[in-house]
Amino acid sequence: MSNRLGSAASAYLQSAAHQPIHWYSWGADAFSAAQRENRPVLLDIGAVWCHWCHVMDGESYEDPRLAEFLNQNFVCIKVDRDERPDVDTRYQRAVQAMTGQGGWPLTAFLLPDGQVFYGGTYFPPDGKYGRPGFRAVLEQVLNVYRNQPEKVGQQAVAIQRVLAEQLDEAGPGEVGPAQLTAATERIARLFDFRNGGFGTQPKFPHPAAVAYLLHRWHDGDTALGEMIERTLDGMARGGIHDQLAGGFHRYSVDARWVVPHFEKMSYDNAELLKAYADGYAAFGHERWARVARGIIAWIREVLADPLGGYGASQDADVGLEDDGDYFTWTLEEATAAIGDPRALEVTAAYYDIGTAGEMHHHPAKNVLFVAEPLEAISRRMGISEAEAARLLSTGEEGLRAARAARQVPVIDRARYTNWNGMLAGALIRSGRVLQEPWALDHGLLTLGRIRSEHPDPAALSHSTGGMNGLLDDQVQVALAAIEAYEATGQQEWLRWSESLLDRVWRDYLDPEHGGLFDTSAAGGEGLLPTRARPVQDTPTPSPNGVAALASARLAELTQAPRWAERRDALVRVFAGVAPELGVFGATFLLALDWAVSSAAHLVIVEGNEAGHAERADSMHRAALGRFLSRRVVQRVRTGETGGLPPAVVAMAGSGGGTRAFACVGASCLAPADSPETWAARLDELTRRSA
Repeated sequence: MSNRLGSAASAYLQSAAHQPIHWYSWGADAFSAAQRENRPVLLDIGAVWCHWCHVMDGESYEDPRLAEFLNQNFVCIKVDRDERPDVDTRYQRAVQAMTGQGGWPLTAFLLPDGQVFYGGTYFPPDGKYGRPGFRAVLEQVLNVYRNQPEKVGQQAVAIQRVLAEQLDEAGPGEVGPAQLTAATERIARLFDFRNGGFGTQPKFPHPAAVAYLLHRWHDGDTALGEMIERTLDGMARGGIHDQLAGGFHRYSVDARWVVPHFEKMSYDNAELLKAYADGYAAFGHERWARVARGIIAWIREVLADPLGGYGASQDADVGLEDDGDYFTWTLEEATAAIGDPRALEVTAAYYDIGTAGEMHHHPAKNVLFVAEPLEAISRRMGISEAEAARLLSTGEEGLRAARAARQVPVIDRARYTNWNGMLAGALIRSGRVLQEPWALDHGLLTLGRIRSEHPDPAALSHSTGGMNGLLDDQVQVALAAIEAYEATGQQEWLRWSESLLDRVWRDYLDPEHGGLFDTSAAGGEGLLPTRARPVQDTPTPSPNGVAALASARLAELTQAPRWAERRDALVRVFAGVAPELGVFGATFLLALDWAVSSAAHLVIVEGNEAGHAERADSMHRAALGRFLSRRVVQRVRTGETGGLPPAVVAMAGSGGGTRAFACVGASCLAPADSPETWAARLDELTRRSA
């Protein structure tokens, strides 16, 4: 038996196709049915990776008696939040306005026209966890809808009014360095000096905040170095980091990064890959390079499509009673997997595998996290650190082999354009920094596939054959195309980025107040006509921040005035709220930094003589591997001076051969004509910046 969801593209919707609920997917048909039959709408928003979504599905939506009640009294709509982020954004905010909390599953009750009058998140079938039972909630909602229509209508109007205010996150203001100072101080107040990261619990990675702090640290605020190191090290040691297979889980439920929600999201790993690769480029810590390579390995082995593109996520669980069991271990399981007693001793000490674990649903289950340095373990056991490392490697190999025999949590293969752009850009950047050819090549392959699969490469859909008109899809791919241009020197990527952002300014601009709307049209059902101008990273980077950041880089790479004008216009629209955003506005703060500070230009001009390509390759790699605040890299051939800063144009015309130029603003160092000299120039520029 199958309901209407059997033919849905979404893996989450397909997973509900067998349920006895007469589900609709989002669209006009559902609301027409609600209006025709004068029924309230039950809106369920979730995702294939969401643990409590699966729990509520199993407990409630697969119950035939509850399904009968719903089918008789409600019109039921199920939405995949990854497939329809526009729907999720609006209804999350509406429910938060009523209850003060949101999350998934989101359970909202709507009038037949789609306006919200009540909602919540997870409801158990019978009252527990301090929450009312779902059947009781349904009966109360139905009673109010039928018997108090005026009250329900007034509630919906009030929520709509609050929603319109909350979705518009703009706040105009003057632009200047003082805002960056105030924002940095706000971020510092949230810093957890003991564990790294920001806030207490639950604790999210906030990689954009790390990126912002890297720029401020490199510009001379050396005290921020401790925040960066403690945060990247804390996450790397924690259970939020998959110690066996690489990559990061979505967030930690505790302040120490130990116990995560085990789903793995493509967007988190994209941003964290950039943070660890940039951190390695800035600090030179090999341990961060290993973490970044682990993320790349997980992307390659789990998410990547050989033809280009990446899946959206990997689930946390394989069943309703499961909670990360694929990723966790009892001592007995670890003992059987490792075999060698000495390897078990080292591995159990290193990862804190004991009889008492961390998982409430199964107290013997251990989350793997680095509990003790290998050096301390080797001293206590009276062996060399090299021998301890060998035994740990043996233990890890045994655990990996045993985990490979377990049922693997579902991987959502949907290729969402915005997240694919994020991953492609992160892989291209980190591939150059870490000298990982697969990362660079697959990132470029993915961008090429995105471009080829869209009839209009300047107006991208959310997925192949999916909905159109989401700002995030356009700006994330535009930013990734800039990474592709800097990594390859191929003008086609730069031109594509410009065409995408030119179209963005045509289709998404608020003509009256400035800033960019999150959708290209104010149409659709329910709350969709309510416009949003987002600037917060919640949790993915703000599309207005990304658009401003891409514009800032295009301004430096092309010298075209329109990009600096657009950058400044966007920054002004949100500058009034900048100091208050803190970690939730880090992407925008990066763009603000570009607007008020000078950029660093690294330009390699390849000569036409034989053998010069190899020298240019070496100098190009060196430029891409170096962290500098607000850095752009260009590789051109002799005579190709279009788009270069005037100071570089003047110097490039004074002689032939392969040479490299390093400038900050209008101040340039002497040209370098060899890889050795170029390395010295980069060192000097780094010292000047710091």
